[in-house]
Amino acid sequence: MPTLQEPFPQYLSDQIIADPSKRSYPEFNLVGLLDTVFTPTRGCKVCILVDFESPQELITNFHFLTQDGYAVQKKAHEHFYQGLKTGALEELQMEGGEMFAYKITHGSNLDLADEVWDTEGNQLSLDKDIYSNYDIILCISTYSATAPLTAKAKEFGFRGATLHGLNDVILSTGLAVNYHDVSRDAERFRLAMTKADSIEIDFALEDGRVLTAWLGLDGQEAQKSHGLCNGLTPDVANLPAGEVYFVPTDARGQFPMKYEDGTLGVLEVVDRCIISSTLIEGNQTTIDVHNAKLKDDPMTGTLGELGFGTQVLPVSGADIQDEKVLGTCHLATGRDDHLGGDIVPSLFKKHENSTHDDILFAPHKTPNFNISQVRMNRGKQQEIIIENFRPSAYVLRAMRGE
Repeated sequence: MPTLQEPFPQYLSDQIIADPSKRSYPEFNLVGLLDTVFTPTRGCKVCILVDFESPQELITNFHFLTQDGYAVQKKAHEHFYQGLKTGALEELQMEGGEMFAYKITHGSNLDLADEVWDTEGNQLSLDKDIYSNYDIILCISTYSATAPLTAKAKEFGFRGATLHGLNDVILSTGLAVNYHDVSRDAERFRLAMTKADSIEIDFALEDGRVLTAWLGLDGQEAQKSHGLCNGLTPDVANLPAGEVYFVPTDARGQFPMKYEDGTLGVLEVVDRCIISSTLIEGNQTTIDVHNAKLKDDPMTGTLGELGFGTQVLPVSGADIQDEKVLGTCHLATGRDDHLGGDIVPSLFKKHENSTHDDILFAPHKTPNFNISQVRMNRGKQQEIIIENFRPSAYVLRAMRGE
């Protein structure tokens, strides 16, 4: 791996950016990952959280290991629980290593119920027994828990990481990298964009139309998700990391949306909020359901994040890694309090609507349209950031330290 002193990491070469599969990685190493992300580890008590529909039944005596499915939870057991118990705890001079299960939320970043169960089937409390008693919490789950755990970390003082959607590609690439390098690259990207006044994104559709979304940023400091929770300050990392992001203060225009069933729509944005969706192709019912939700609970359409990937990584099939890929960008609707925004769960009409949902624009995810250009406006300066899903020369010069 490149060292911190190298001004030009080889994985930022044009050839590897064009084909990330050519990048080489060391073997995943739990000790190295935890030691880098959570320095200092000595004396820290660590645990693992997983989620199930029937948590007590499936976590008791690790019953889920004998059942079909539960790929994420089985990866958590194999690579993290077993890794801690078979040497990582001792090597890092940590304590604990227990695994607990909570009830699946069925939504990205929804608050977690307080009930949690240990591997003997005992019901415990997240607040009283987990957040209060552990220094480091690793949440390896089906749905992201970054927002609720960030709030709890501030309240109870722990550090942690969320790794929802964990799979083999993520383990062998996004979690195998040197997170000092990830942090350095994210910081260089952040400095290239910080204090931007606005961002414009052009989306080229297959029918020849070009939609433009404008996002107002008011000169705010760009933030970064860089994977390091060093020191003892309460914080939660989203792993794999490698992202620069803003909380929009305003937005208008249009952008395309690919729904889970493949339906394509055009979203109309006014005053930072999606107000309607119009069918391009696919299922009109999908569009109607979305429009009904926007009308019933308008907060669900509020844009809470604009993010840019900063890592050269292969596609994993899970947005937690794929949104970190250099040349992609994403918007998110819903709560943004964990990002420093003002959209909190209490503003939503229904609890189940208070999610934070990423909308990723990437070639594998949205092949029906292209990000033809992303432009940054900062005072009198205008720079291209992305063109045709590739980082611009301006971005690459910044990230290479040139």
